[in-house]
Amino acid sequence: MARQKLTGKNRQLVEDWEEFLRQVRTQTAVDFTMSGPEKARKLKELEADPVEWMRFFFYKFAKYEFADFQKKAIRRIVSHSGGNWYEVLSWARELAKSTVVMMTVLYLVIVKKNKRVIILASATSDAAVKLLNVYRAQFEANERLRYFYGDMRGAKWTEDYFILADRVSFMAMGWGQSPRGVKLDEVRPDLLLLDDYDTDEECRNVEVLNNKWRWFENALFFTRSINGALLTIWTGNIIAKDCCVVRAGNKARELAAREKPLGHWDIINLRMVDISRPDPQEDYRSGKSVWPEKNSEEAVDEVLASVSLAAGQKECFNNPVIEGHYFNEIRWGECPPLHKLKYAVSYGDPSYSNKTGRKAAQNSFKANVLCGLHEGTLYVYTCFLQHVTNDEFVDWYYHLQDYVGERAQLRCFIENNTLQDPFYEQVFKPIFLAKGRQRGFYINISPDGRKKPEKFARIEGNLEPLHRAGRMVFNVREKDNPHMQRLQEQFNLFDDGLPSPADGPDAVEGGYYMCQQLAARIEKGNIWTAPRPKNRKRI
Repeated sequence: MARQKLTGKNRQLVEDWEEFLRQVRTQTAVDFTMSGPEKARKLKELEADPVEWMRFFFYKFAKYEFADFQKKAIRRIVSHSGGNWYEVLSWARELAKSTVVMMTVLYLVIVKKNKRVIILASATSDAAVKLLNVYRAQFEANERLRYFYGDMRGAKWTEDYFILADRVSFMAMGWGQSPRGVKLDEVRPDLLLLDDYDTDEECRNVEVLNNKWRWFENALFFTRSINGALLTIWTGNIIAKDCCVVRAGNKARELAAREKPLGHWDIINLRMVDISRPDPQEDYRSGKSVWPEKNSEEAVDEVLASVSLAAGQKECFNNPVIEGHYFNEIRWGECPPLHKLKYAVSYGDPSYSNKTGRKAAQNSFKANVLCGLHEGTLYVYTCFLQHVTNDEFVDWYYHLQDYVGERAQLRCFIENNTLQDPFYEQVFKPIFLAKGRQRGFYINISPDGRKKPEKFARIEGNLEPLHRAGRMVFNVREKDNPHMQRLQEQFNLFDDGLPSPADGPDAVEGGYYMCQQLAARIEKGNIWTAPRPKNRKRI
């Protein structure tokens, strides 16, 4: 039968897989001319030490010297693999948790031969398949494994389920799929791998989180045999205060406290003061790289300097900061005189509500922030932040125009994404035109129609590094202004779940973005800064 022609996405998937196999072959190239006894002696030496075995057979994966905590984890898992054991590895990003687990599992399957039915579960079936393909590729293309152990592939060989020649099976599964009844030759699962099981979005929904945990404990865990040994390995850093990895870690600690320990929770941060006592704050301030052979102090410094403190704590120090810790101490100081600015920016963040007072309590605030960028520092001169009508919101632009006067060139913007555009066209534009006729001059306003990232990520990612560096300053002369006080409060309460209003910080982020855009265009000579007009009452 002629081979079916591959087209489109399927062709690309096949090409990507073949390229991956080619890389594995290249990275495990072998040119040995050993005699039979030499080969057997070499293999015996390697198999006696799992770390040396991994270093030899996966030398590209293991191109950096193993860190002590990695060696301990490997030997801990191997030594307990013959019985019931519950291991949770909460290692920070770039500490090779998935890679170390893969090499350990292959050692158990190929050398120890004490694992027969392996299930790898992840957040989705696609994610599980992607992770399992790294295992499958080793059996298919690792030249060193093939040289010493021969072709281990069996008759069943698909991306989500494959069986080795010696009847060891591997299955990929996304949470929610049915694992009931999984077994091979009457052998039930004896190794459960849970990798990247948590997602940020799902951890914000406690109902989904509970469902995922119930699926693991009820459906997946009990695929095991009661009288057989089960090795359970979780890999994932702590991305939320309550997530499946945390629940698994707490369970591992319970099991570790038994008279006969049955588990271990290994929390390793990118930097640590004491490898046995994780302390996110102290590790961040005073810790040393736990894997200096790979992650030098200079490299870690550069990476952490490029992201916000919250992102660094979450991804590198197993500390998801979600309780308003991003903007604890707002800096109040003197702002440079407005005439020193190339321009000032008035950025308005409207809301759909046209209510005021107590009726507006559950609605978004309207905001308008006056800011300027001077020598790399963002200065917030003043702001309006309140539940007001659309008419009053438009008045704010005129109030800020009066505040600036002739001292600086003022550029006015209003947030206007795709969803807001009809509201802007049908509601705000007529009000701006009416105000212009009433006052005798018009505000030249530019809609900000950029496609913005999610609010939390945008505010935290763009403003927190600026704040942490001391380069976001509130005008101390406006410290008694209730609008500025409200803005400070919104920053102080800002957190991941955004349960408190964040319309003020959102407007500051918009103003900062526009300041940066204008500065870049001026440097390129794309903006002509004309002398400020003497008569503002122009039409």
